[in-house]
Amino acid sequence: MIPYGRQNISQDDIDAVTDVLKSDFLTQGPAVPKFEAAIATHCSAAHALAVNSATSALHIACMALDLGPEDVLWTVPNTFVASANVGIYCGADVDFVDIDPATYCMSVLALAAKLETAKAQGKLPKVVIPVHFAGQSCDMAGIGALAQQYGFKVIEDASHAIGGRYRDAPVGDCAYSDICVFSFHPVKIITTAEGGVATTQDADLATRMDLHRSHGVTRDPALMDREAEGGWYYQMVDLGYNYRMTEMQAALGLSQMTRLDQFVERRNALAARYDDLLADTDAVTAPAQLHDSYSAYHLYPIQVADRARVFAELRAAGIGVNVHYIPVHLQPFYTKRGFARGDFPNSESYYDHAISIPLYADLSEADQDTVLAALKAAL
Repeated sequence: MIPYGRQNISQDDIDAVTDVLKSDFLTQGPAVPKFEAAIATHCSAAHALAVNSATSALHIACMALDLGPEDVLWTVPNTFVASANVGIYCGADVDFVDIDPATYCMSVLALAAKLETAKAQGKLPKVVIPVHFAGQSCDMAGIGALAQQYGFKVIEDASHAIGGRYRDAPVGDCAYSDICVFSFHPVKIITTAEGGVATTQDADLATRMDLHRSHGVTRDPALMDREAEGGWYYQMVDLGYNYRMTEMQAALGLSQMTRLDQFVERRNALAARYDDLLADTDAVTAPAQLHDSYSAYHLYPIQVADRARVFAELRAAGIGVNVHYIPVHLQPFYTKRGFARGDFPNSESYYDHAISIPLYADLSEADQDTVLAALKAAL
């Protein structure tokens, strides 16, 4: 089976993890700060906070922005459920903004129209989470301009997009957002097995996220309400969670970061080859790319007319295709909250025809040809 995605693990990665296992620290040691520094440097961000998943990173980002009851979070339906669920975790309401039918990312036009209506109704969102679907940045300049106009906060869900660029700057520099979140699940661009990072340029937000990822506990005298009683002293100054990343995960991520540019370059080359070899196939719609975006190409999603049949035939041929994603608003948890098919037609139409075909750094051109042959035979 040729999978739709898989990790690349080198001997250097294995050695890095083994070195940690032989060291004094398996958690809360030096590897996590080193990994955070590497992410911050790559993204031109002042701060990077590593946690045990991108879901955790999204959660502490929402907490740092004081999302809570009576607030509203907006995201897209075309994402994994976590992008919406973090709003529920904070007690907020969740709503959705439809996608651009060409890029599959949040539509700025749909966002602008929804904001105008929401303002008239007195129901503006506190936080908007655009999702950089498949590795391509959303139109962040457009979203950022609307954030300034309407006063909402922006968290970029860049789970798919580390190593990508927007307007010749790295995704994660938060030029148009308050916080940006990455995922390091094994099928993503780099991996820490499980893990995530939140980047920001705001020192106060970084401090708050740091507290929320580790029980709300601190030894920083500046954050305590009285003088420390001794070297053992700590205080819980806010409600937090145990979202910490381990030293083994961070060591793996730090080693993987040395190959990030190589991974993204290879993914782009493979995507360009798909583009060329599918150009004469009218039965396949390939993803459009913004002219000012350099995608990290986590996924290569296509659209076909008879998705169920093509999916089944590709799986039978040994091609591990997948579908990203079932629209969040159609999940039972959200239909019970009042959402229904027809609410977000672009996301639904994309889902009805979508298949993600294999794309990962180790994919050989021979295996890619096998994918293409099976796809064309199934059309």
